[in-house]
Amino acid sequence: MSILLIVNDPPYGTERLYNALRLAHAVRRADEAASITVFLMADAVVAAKRGQQPPEGYYNAEKMLRRIVAGRGTVLMCGTCMDARGMTGADLIDGARRSNMDELAAATLAADKVLVF
Repeated sequence: MSILLIVNDPPYGTERLYNALRLAHAVRRADEAASITVFLMADAVVAAKRGQQPPEGYYNAEKMLRRIVAGRGTVLMCGTCMDARGMTGADLIDGARRSNMDELAAATLAADKVLVF
């Protein structure tokens, strides 16, 4: 099973990214063979910025994305969205990489399920 999660909301302030990543982790636990791709767009690209230090008691988007990568998942970033926020590849956690609409289109066509948060 191939699952693509597209996230648009910022890492903090709403719980959409948090819930998308929780679902990705739950899918991985339920089916270790599942292919999981997370595509971060708009303000969600900030979730893959390295060195986050959220306040005590808050989830850490960086750590949650690192778990996706460690579980053989893919984390892709909208390059246009990164540019708009002044982000470069050097800002990203290891394993996350810059992408584009063509790659998102291909991932969408290849996925068995596409979920948008």
